[in-house]
Amino acid sequence: MPPKAQTLGEAGVLPPGRRPRAGAAWPAALVLLACALRPGGSVAASHCIINRLGELPVTMHGTRPLVHARINGVDALFLADSGALFNTLTPAAAAEFKLSLTPAPWNFHLQGVGGEVRTWVTEVKTFTIFNLNIPQVPFLVAGNDLGGGAVGLLGQNVFRIADTEYDLANGVIRVVRPHDCEKALLAYWATGPHAQPFSVIDIDPATPQRPHTQAVAYVNGNKIHVLFDTGSSTSVLALQAAQRAGVTPASAGVVSGSVQIGIGRHTVSSWIAPFTSFKIGDEEVRNTHLRIGATGIEGVDMLIGADFFLSHRIYVASSQRKLYFTYNGGPVFDLTATPAPQAPADNTADAAAEEHPQGTPDEPTDAAGLARRGAASAARHDYGHALADLTRACELSPTEASYFYERGLAHWGNKDADLALADFDEALKLRPDDVPSLLARASLHAGRHDPAAAIVADLDAADRAAPKEADVRLQMGRQYASLGEFAAAIGQYTRWIDTHGREDVQMPWALNLRCWARALSATDLDRALSDCDDALRLHPKTAAFLGSRGLVQLRRGAYDQAIADYGSALTLEPKSPWALYGRGIARLHKGQSVPGQADIAAATALQPKVAEQMARYGIQP
Repeated sequence: MPPKAQTLGEAGVLPPGRRPRAGAAWPAALVLLACALRPGGSVAASHCIINRLGELPVTMHGTRPLVHARINGVDALFLADSGALFNTLTPAAAAEFKLSLTPAPWNFHLQGVGGEVRTWVTEVKTFTIFNLNIPQVPFLVAGNDLGGGAVGLLGQNVFRIADTEYDLANGVIRVVRPHDCEKALLAYWATGPHAQPFSVIDIDPATPQRPHTQAVAYVNGNKIHVLFDTGSSTSVLALQAAQRAGVTPASAGVVSGSVQIGIGRHTVSSWIAPFTSFKIGDEEVRNTHLRIGATGIEGVDMLIGADFFLSHRIYVASSQRKLYFTYNGGPVFDLTATPAPQAPADNTADAAAEEHPQGTPDEPTDAAGLARRGAASAARHDYGHALADLTRACELSPTEASYFYERGLAHWGNKDADLALADFDEALKLRPDDVPSLLARASLHAGRHDPAAAIVADLDAADRAAPKEADVRLQMGRQYASLGEFAAAIGQYTRWIDTHGREDVQMPWALNLRCWARALSATDLDRALSDCDDALRLHPKTAAFLGSRGLVQLRRGAYDQAIADYGSALTLEPKSPWALYGRGIARLHKGQSVPGQADIAAATALQPKVAEQMARYGIQP
């Protein structure tokens, strides 16, 4: 789960007279936006007219919907997050755009699945969205790097100014205003010659404190309260709700899932669990698997994430307090980031739909629309349709580098590395300083064990092109380190650490990466020790951090401390070959031959080449 939207409890509401000056302007800015939007087209449903006020083109980065806006005239990529209460920038982005910060009021609380975070307020002189320039727009500043180049979240400030239609499979979010539609059925795309089954459900009334889209669904026949949240890349059922449905992490067939990250500094575990059914509206998914974990929002049993939005077309009719949706086909929930479930699952809905609906309203025909739809298909691992759309986009606009980059990603996902590399090469011919293409090509070269010079050349070019605050610095550092380019790796880690606060959820891991790089290269060992100590203060009892500090102590000749740290790491992770081997060497240096040789033998049994790997760095008995 990517860094997630914030929610405010009652204590988080800014009371009258205590709002910062910039915050007071925000409602006025929204009124200006709502009034400035004018119908750019309309569709009719009987006497009802649905006016389209604005469209946000969406490019899927995996299962994360990204949209472009502008901050003071500079392009900025945002995560479209229907679960976010306010529009938000990351601290690193605020620094990149040179925005001044004011602390949020003392009783303003911002929290999510990762806990509570420190919050500031800033004001953007001109914010451009829907091709409209809006003056003096305040943003909250908080949270972690979002990845994918995103600088912040677009929340309910944008998505509640009117009705909202989420058509992520076609790469667009629409803000619409119905006229004379109080009793009309608003799933207009599913009627007439394109008729298809659709569901309609009631949604909870919105309030200033809780403007989110919430409704009711059923898991194993048990009623649950769900929140529709495009900011959550995958749907998540709360552990308490799963338990009411008879499922816990200890139940049969449950496997470990990915780690969830929210706006706070903590990570939480998730699991993939089998369920008899998930039902919402008239749609039911039987004998399926769901991700279970924490939602971070009181009173919410399940986050309906971007995976569900990708597999459905959704109209949030705030005007009627209803939500309409149709099924696009394919998997309803994305479980691909986790180990495969032990039992077969039917993760498709009991609804009639084609795998890739053709000839439906709003089917894209221009290069940009085809590219966005192609990226959405790739996010669903439907590479056949993705490549068809992206190839057509490249043909229609052969000088647009981003289309070749997206097609390269689709070829890569389709396990065709040669075609992926050709597309990345073409993208970089068109735009030599494109950081995503440079990093993708470097990663692809590394995966193919191509010459290190080619990888380093791309990383060096990306280093020159990326802002110093860029979230890709950690990725670049890891790639440099994998090539043994430790000085360059340490430089990347340092740039990231120096431009991010200690509250960022990745900070302890970044400190550990720098500690590890220094330990492997046997440079600045005192600084390495300080990094590992800081990482452990932020995230105690972490096996990886203890193992890194053990290696630092081994390098320093502090064998007792090395044995202690490796021992603590092995208590948490008993089958770590590097920790066993390192402790074995430290014991041999202390004259403890029998336990030392036993550790080395155990490490070799787990990883036969561990001695060879550690010898590369001069670590040997």
